[in-house]
Amino acid sequence: MDRLGIARALGETADLLALTGEEPFRARAYQRGARVLEALSDGDFGRLLAEGRLTTLAGIGRGLAVVIGDLARSGRSSALEQVRGALPGGARELSRIPNLGLKKIRALHQALGVETIAELRAACEAGRVRTVKGMGVKTERRILDSILALESGAPPPERPAARVLLSQALDVADRVLAHLRTVPGVTAAEVAGDLRRSTETVDRLVIVLASRRPEATLDAALASPLLVSPGTRDGHLARAMLVTGLPLELHVTAPDRWAATLLAATGSAAHLRDLEPLARERHVDLARAPGTDEAQLYRRLGLPYLPPEVREGAGEVEAARAGTLPTDLVTRDDIQGLVHCHTVYSDGRHTVEQMAHAADALGVGYLTITDHSPTAFYANGLDVDRLRAQWDEIARVQETVSVRLLRGTESDILADGGLDYPDAILEQLDVIVASIHARYRMDADRMTARIVRAMRHPCFKIWGHALGRLINSRPPIEARVEEILDAIAESRAAIEINGDPHRLDLPPRWVRAARERAIPFVISTDAHATGELHNVRYGVAMARRGWVRRSEVLNTLDADGFLRAVSPRGRPRAAARRQRTGR
Repeated sequence: MDRLGIARALGETADLLALTGEEPFRARAYQRGARVLEALSDGDFGRLLAEGRLTTLAGIGRGLAVVIGDLARSGRSSALEQVRGALPGGARELSRIPNLGLKKIRALHQALGVETIAELRAACEAGRVRTVKGMGVKTERRILDSILALESGAPPPERPAARVLLSQALDVADRVLAHLRTVPGVTAAEVAGDLRRSTETVDRLVIVLASRRPEATLDAALASPLLVSPGTRDGHLARAMLVTGLPLELHVTAPDRWAATLLAATGSAAHLRDLEPLARERHVDLARAPGTDEAQLYRRLGLPYLPPEVREGAGEVEAARAGTLPTDLVTRDDIQGLVHCHTVYSDGRHTVEQMAHAADALGVGYLTITDHSPTAFYANGLDVDRLRAQWDEIARVQETVSVRLLRGTESDILADGGLDYPDAILEQLDVIVASIHARYRMDADRMTARIVRAMRHPCFKIWGHALGRLINSRPPIEARVEEILDAIAESRAAIEINGDPHRLDLPPRWVRAARERAIPFVISTDAHATGELHNVRYGVAMARRGWVRRSEVLNTLDADGFLRAVSPRGRPRAAARRQRTGR
């Protein structure tokens, strides 16, 4: 069995184990192994296999290495055969149908012998599913509708496509792109749609391919082991379902029409509508304009290049025409320090030393240690004695690393708007992130007053994960945001753009409103482990969606500049602003 065949076998084993629900950790191990093999080249795989060094790959242990070796040599795996034997034939394929669990799959297999989606569809159309005990006409109709939607790549009827987090979609996209770029005939492959615009959640993966042989390229792409089924085609557009459950939309275009196809597939629809009057005025066919460079296509419309993150129909076209849309949006490379990081002192998973060495490895200039304050007892918040002990540890670790370690806190904003810790303690810190972690359900009047009072506290503070939302699970707080922004504009405060993929808070529309008030920002990681230091990339994406410039982000400054800007004891806000902007 070759590398991709083995990856498919591991993925099948993972899916079958997950379907039983009995060994979730083992299922995840097989799935990780499949992803590792998908990302390898054939040459690297062959060499590691021959040298018996598969276990040097992160995610592949000794047991999994034995399974991979068996599949490579014989094409068989006792582990896979064992789990296959414990389940009805076709269980994995049938489990792709939404809301069709193992109990119903067993019943359908025993009563009708169905093992494929095609066989189940035929049984539904013949009216045989309704005869199975525990089912009926409505169940049969729902199953058939779900099958038709699955085959078309569309979400099931009466059920909107699940929206996955930006970080999850990027992970899937990386694997899909790595595979599609190996398809014969593909000269370019890029993500488009919501994901290219860095929206907080994504309901489908849109990819544009360039090829001089579009038909053959689509044939090869739709034969990918990453797909549940071949999907449907409409000219040079195809829709299918990835094994992750995320719908895939593939656009194939000739290389000389790359820019127009990528622009259209990226959207948003509102942005494209705003471009249409300019296109008519300048006789540009947006759908078929020749060219390989999006920037050149925008120039033909009389506009500078508009980065994908700003293409939301939020006035960016008008601003670009007027010359007021920033052309120097902040980038990941601009960020010099990682802000808002937790350790095992509160609810983090790694020590101060481990976080510091991880930051050192990333080559950043500084790292803020901002564990929770006492009121956050559920997160093991630090009382004053433990906080002082942490200061001692930070000083000790500082001797072993190059990255500058700054001592801070994520201070709870209390119900009355006060900050956790006495002022005498707050003033000894380098940085204060002030956040709400309790009593989210206050009405708008009380919540607004609470936050306004916190922002007017004389110490400089950063308003952390401002609206308290958890994407897909908790709505934002009720508050009069503009009133809070007005208070911040006159106070010693900045606003965090939180990079935790579950938060991505403040949302872009409020970021733009804060920019109008000249409020500075900090792009944070909200990292609770070393691997989450990379969260800063998602915060940067949100900042770019809010039109934030490099000069408006405090942690684009070096360590000394950042310390001066955020010091709780620092100068009045106007002086800090003059230093940052030169005005």
